[in-house]
Amino acid sequence: MISKGIKDVSVLEAIKKIPRHLFLDSSFEDHAYQDKAFPIGAEQTISQPYTVAFQTELLAVKPKDKILEIGTGSGYQTAVLLTLNARVYTIERQLELFKSTSLFFKKMGYRPKKHSFGDGYLGMPAEAPFDSIVVTAGAPFVPKPLLQQLKIGGRLVIPVGSDEQIMTLYTRKSEKEFEKNELGSFRFVPLLEDKN
Repeated sequence: MISKGIKDVSVLEAIKKIPRHLFLDSSFEDHAYQDKAFPIGAEQTISQPYTVAFQTELLAVKPKDKILEIGTGSGYQTAVLLTLNARVYTIERQLELFKSTSLFFKKMGYRPKKHSFGDGYLGMPAEAPFDSIVVTAGAPFVPKPLLQQLKIGGRLVIPVGSDEQIMTLYTRKSEKEFEKNELGSFRFVPLLEDKN
């Protein structure tokens, strides 16, 4: 990952500490440490380690940062953030994954501050504001509630686009002003919206 440009030593160390094979179906266990995405059920995937490292580095995590994760998935990104001593609030839209990851967190001793089943487009207004927000699925647009739930100085890392996404970093400069940086193309499963 260093060869791909990841420089944050704390991020690299956190990823080294996490047993990625435990987050995967046992049929993929032999390949768990390859820099690849794998299916995890419910038509979702676990992101490749480089993508997780890239997004995490953009968050510039400090100990005790309050971070909202949109798309718990397998819990791998959650585990990286917890290993960096962040206070993690995480939302999952797929009930099957929410249930399996809830059990997995208990078994492994990972303790997010809040793990909820719900619509990531809405964020977690009752827990806002956040130091940063990370979206782990491709969003066709930037949900306004997520921008509104950032602290001043807070960061939103979100892949934006339909077929292919542009990794985008929004930094909140004031109540109404955001700085936007686009940081290259990625591919994610789509961020699902609650249509009910």
